[in-house]
Amino acid sequence: MGSLLRSALRPHRGAVALVAVLQIAQALAALLLPTINATLIDDGVLRGDTGLILRLGGLMVAGTLAQVLCSAVVGVLAARTAAAVGHELRADVYAKVQSFSSREVGRFGLPSLITRTVGDVQQVQTLVFMGLTGLAGTPMIFLGGVVMALRQDLRLSTLLLVALPALSAVLWVILHRLTPLAHATQRGVDQVNRLMREQIAGVRVVRAFAAEDRERAGFAEANGALLGFAVRAARLGTVMFPAGMLIGNLCGVAIIWYGGHLVDDGVTRVGSLVAFFNYLAVILGSALLATFTVLAAPRARVSALRMREVLETGSRPDAPPAASDRMWKGEVEVRDAHVRYPGAEEPVLRGVHLHVRPGETVAVVGSTGSGKTTLLNLVARLLDPTAGRVLLDGTDVASLPAEEPAGVVALVPQRPYLFSGTIAGNLRYGRPEATDAELWHALEVAQARDFVEALPEGLETPLGQGGASLSGGQRQRLTVARALVARPRVLLLDDPFSALDPVTERALADALARETRDVAVVLVAQRISSARHADRVVVLDEGRVAGSGTHEELMASCLAYREIVFSQTGQEVAA
Repeated sequence: MGSLLRSALRPHRGAVALVAVLQIAQALAALLLPTINATLIDDGVLRGDTGLILRLGGLMVAGTLAQVLCSAVVGVLAARTAAAVGHELRADVYAKVQSFSSREVGRFGLPSLITRTVGDVQQVQTLVFMGLTGLAGTPMIFLGGVVMALRQDLRLSTLLLVALPALSAVLWVILHRLTPLAHATQRGVDQVNRLMREQIAGVRVVRAFAAEDRERAGFAEANGALLGFAVRAARLGTVMFPAGMLIGNLCGVAIIWYGGHLVDDGVTRVGSLVAFFNYLAVILGSALLATFTVLAAPRARVSALRMREVLETGSRPDAPPAASDRMWKGEVEVRDAHVRYPGAEEPVLRGVHLHVRPGETVAVVGSTGSGKTTLLNLVARLLDPTAGRVLLDGTDVASLPAEEPAGVVALVPQRPYLFSGTIAGNLRYGRPEATDAELWHALEVAQARDFVEALPEGLETPLGQGGASLSGGQRQRLTVARALVARPRVLLLDDPFSALDPVTERALADALARETRDVAVVLVAQRISSARHADRVVVLDEGRVAGSGTHEELMASCLAYREIVFSQTGQEVAA
């Protein structure tokens, strides 16, 4: 956690230094006031020296006002600095997640990444605020209070030998038990987030199978476990303050009893006794204040470790600065690509080769689970190969930064996704400067112009998250239009016709063929009718290339292709 906090606070060194100076001033005032008060009592009140009482009383008022002013400024600076640190950490984690391939996203899990970006950052931000408000003042007040108490009366100071070890022992026991609870709590938050997301995303399936009670029971179990962790942590935390108060009150009683005897015997003065009592309050108060920061540390430490896991996960190396100015042609080549997902027994792709030139349309077909979408994800840089290479215009994409080559590759995913906003905003996602005329042209090619024109607000029609207000076919056509607006050199289509009727599919396929005459197109298709008119068809079978050629060539030479055709058309398969 230390390295993360140091790097996060480095840009705010000035604010941290000012906070430290103000807290030192605040601590000096807090340490001097009891001594001034002792002098006021012994030399002013008991001797009837009104002038001294007024002078020292005014000095105490000034010291108190200085404390209040320093405390207020420290609070404002600490809040601003902590908020800035939280803002920067969220931005760093978000930027890192944006560079992840689907393998890294799958390793952490989407709910966990959301928790790490929001909840874990908030935990660290809270610790930064609490730490800054007690950065220099609390240790100085504690140590200074001990020194000043010893200076007032050595005999009374023997009571500190009992109070401080007792308080330290209670604190150690609580922290020792809180750390594993902090780990369990964060895992519980991840689990609740995961279940919540799954049940919301799959609400139709849940209702279709009448599984509401079972899902509620599963969520209640995870939520109950999280509650248990939180209650146990809160129980331990609440023990600290009463324990500190008990130790302080017992010491206070002992000071009054023992100090009273010392005053009666003339060994110590009333002012010194009052000052010592005040210093004891200062010492225990600073110790208790420090414990609240320390109590927040275990969970913040766990959160910092979870964020470091994300930030230190390997990412693609940066490319030379000149790479972004390159004019890309759009020639794609996959060489001997192997992909194995973490924990999988068998690879998804085994030695796959694919070569697509500008102006060529290559369809990829295969049975379910043959690796079609995985191959497309390799070209889209959503996934890095376990072995092998992916080349764009002869350049290994592994040597390029995540954002490069910007605007060259566009993907129409298998599950069309639209962002909350307007239709125009979604279409301009890959090229914000696109004109309305370009948007309408892309919609026309995607066979979506008619239904968008029929909407009352046209391009400015607002969409909910995921485009929930549209049908599956409408969402699919809008994602095709979004890809076309980006003017890519490589267009990746993952079964873009699955929600379309045959007439619309044929019209869209013909329009795409005209629009992408100089674009490399890779089309993943479930239906042979979508693939047979491609320049070339690549057949995947159990992660390997089983055949490559035109429809007619594959019908003559590839058994796996003929089996797919037969399953969809009923034609006989020749041996």
